[in-house]
Amino acid sequence: MTSKGVGLFDTAPPDLMGFGLGSSFNAKSVQSFLSLKKEDVSHIADVSPKSVRFDDAKPVPVRERLQEIANTINLMARFFWGDVDKTGTWFKTRNPLLGDISPRDMIRLGRFERLRKFIWLAMGDKVSLHG
Repeated sequence: MTSKGVGLFDTAPPDLMGFGLGSSFNAKSVQSFLSLKKEDVSHIADVSPKSVRFDDAKPVPVRERLQEIANTINLMARFFWGDVDKTGTWFKTRNPLLGDISPRDMIRLGRFERLRKFIWLAMGDKVSLHG
C-alpha cells in the first residue's frame, strides 16, 4: 500500500455520502444532511434568503458553496471508512478543539474555511490511508 499526502491540488474525495458529482450534484441533500435552514444556506452562500432554492435554477453561489461543503463532508466520511452515521455524528457534535462548537454550527455561522483548514491539518496523511 502506498501513501500519498493530500495536497492543495488533489481531486475531490469520492462521493461516499451520495451527494452526487458534477451535473448530478444534489445540493438539497447537503442541506438536509446538515439540517440547515434556508437562512443558513443564504448566509453560507452570501445570497438573499428569497433566492435560495434547490432546483435547476438555484443560484451559482449556493451550488458552489454546498459542493465545497459536500467535498469536506466526503473527506470526513473517508476518514470514517464511509460510515454515514459516524460522519453525521462528527458534524453534529460539539468539539472542544473547535471552541466547543459543532462542525455543523461552524458551517452555519460562516466559519467553513476555518473548519476546512482544521480538518486538513488534523488529518494530514490519515486521509490517504483509508482511501
